[in-house]
Amino acid sequence: MSSLNTIINGLKVMKNMGWRYVAFRTVHELNRRTGRLKKRFPEDPPFQRYLSLDEWKQQPALFFFQSREALKIKRNPSPELKQRIELLQKGLLPLFNGVIKPVEGWFKNPDSGYTYDATLHWTMVNDFSAEAGDIKFVWEKARFAYLYDIIRYDYHFEQDNASWVFEDILSWIRSNKVNTGPHYKCSQEISLRVLNWTFALYFYRNSPALTTEVFDQIQYAIYWQLHHVYHNINFSRIAVRNNHAITETLALYLGGLLYPSLPGAATWKEHGKRWFEEEVAYQIYDDGSFLQFSMNYHRVVIQLLTWAIQLASLNGETFAPVVKNKAEKSLRFLRVCMNDATGWLPNYGANDGALFFKLNDNPYRDYRPQLHALAKLLQLDPSFHGTYEDADWYGIPDQGNIGELLEKDKHMYSFPDGGYFVCRENDTLTFLRCGSHKDRPSQADNLHLDIWVKNENILMDAGSYKYNTDENTLRYFMGTASHNTVMLDDYDQMQKGPRFIWYNWSQCSRARLYETTDEYIWEGAITAFQQLGADIVHIRQVRKKKNELNWIVKDHIQHKPSHTLMRQLWHTTQPGRLILKAEDSSGAILQPLCKPGMHASLYGIKEENSTTIFNSEVDTIITEITIN
Repeated sequence: MSSLNTIINGLKVMKNMGWRYVAFRTVHELNRRTGRLKKRFPEDPPFQRYLSLDEWKQQPALFFFQSREALKIKRNPSPELKQRIELLQKGLLPLFNGVIKPVEGWFKNPDSGYTYDATLHWTMVNDFSAEAGDIKFVWEKARFAYLYDIIRYDYHFEQDNASWVFEDILSWIRSNKVNTGPHYKCSQEISLRVLNWTFALYFYRNSPALTTEVFDQIQYAIYWQLHHVYHNINFSRIAVRNNHAITETLALYLGGLLYPSLPGAATWKEHGKRWFEEEVAYQIYDDGSFLQFSMNYHRVVIQLLTWAIQLASLNGETFAPVVKNKAEKSLRFLRVCMNDATGWLPNYGANDGALFFKLNDNPYRDYRPQLHALAKLLQLDPSFHGTYEDADWYGIPDQGNIGELLEKDKHMYSFPDGGYFVCRENDTLTFLRCGSHKDRPSQADNLHLDIWVKNENILMDAGSYKYNTDENTLRYFMGTASHNTVMLDDYDQMQKGPRFIWYNWSQCSRARLYETTDEYIWEGAITAFQQLGADIVHIRQVRKKKNELNWIVKDHIQHKPSHTLMRQLWHTTQPGRLILKAEDSSGAILQPLCKPGMHASLYGIKEENSTTIFNSEVDTIITEITIN
């Protein structure tokens, strides 16, 4: 029976992901196990100077700025920034913009204590080990995003920590032989490291600490890391195809643009540009939503688009029109989902704490700085107030606005390609997902409902805690149980496979958002729970009374198996403000089952919330939600 299940599940993967994906993964794994893949990525190749410091300084390519001396940003020596530097000086790192831990060297997992073998070829490193724990904790410092804190501190406080920055970079280079150890396992991590080093090189361009000897080591490491990304790009473009592919193709384009003398740079640039355009065109849907069904990963793409469009423009180049078009639509989608006063969005979808280029003091959950920079670049009014540094670091001038992201006096917004329906009314934001999946979902969360009142997230999504933790916790955060929707017994909407794989993808059969004189009404239906029955459909209707904090939610399960219990779930951190009254289709008043739940506003930090569950043996539950 086990072999039969394996075959059946394999066919499901093939149906969902396609023959190209399955064929590539099969050949890739065969090449890895036989050592053929290892031969394509040489270990510790001999040192060679591909580009001298003087040659690099004389190159015509333009960055956001050419040196710290050229910057004209208003200085703001903030206490928040000083505090972050004091943590770094003590060896403490805010991992994923949240949990603060001491980080020792480059190979010890600060969460699990496990130390990776730095001598293993990257193809032999296990990135999903129970013993090692979540490898992201090891990768986090090595992507060098913390350099932005040091760079900003040096600028605003008029200090010079160039020696610290370059010693950290050299320490990593000395410790990580090319193509060995955990830091060559992920090409996105490699790409980010190169981009962040590049930012530091330009900022400290005229520093005495940037010597010929220092640059020699850095240019060697940059070359071999981009070489690795280029020769492994199909893994991200075929097997992964998400923000990893956008990051890596952009790194190849920018590597070729900013380091044109490196061997292969022209090829990286040409192919990287074309691949980047293809990935943006495919991954961002026509309504502006994103194929990863994740707010945070969509913000990652916003940052990458800002780098891409601005650096291309500074160097007299342009991308295909689809890039700007999808950038504008992405901005509109995220802005519609944003709470005005805080800049927070629903914690919807996978959220691993990624904020690649932090150029401000704002909290991690505040999306305004990143959206503002791209909106300013595209001359769009983001319709929120505030001053953010990001645009100044990118050298984006004030050009005036020729368009707006929000439509005046509009309350209802539908994004049918991604399956998002949003109502912005006075001090409330109501968000419902009802979507189909032509691309891989990461969480079983269809028909999830988020409610915000005066910028407080009353009904919430749990987010993501860790990508590698115990099975029960992993299933909770990725599964249906952590979302404001319905389960049958303890079954998720989809059947969980290994790692990030789901079988039996839920699909939307109909969805719409409309209004009457007195109400806004969402209606949607999804096929789900196929592991229990092939014809099961979850139908949800949400009615909101205009100008009142009152919602009526009706959940109906067509063809519900008689032996299963229908379970409607609600998650909040403010149970005192939330009033829930429910009955089922038999007219029975349902008694709430209240118990502690979990959520993670920041990756790696698990917090308690309150979960209310209504159970019924019949197929319909009607719940009135009132907020005081």
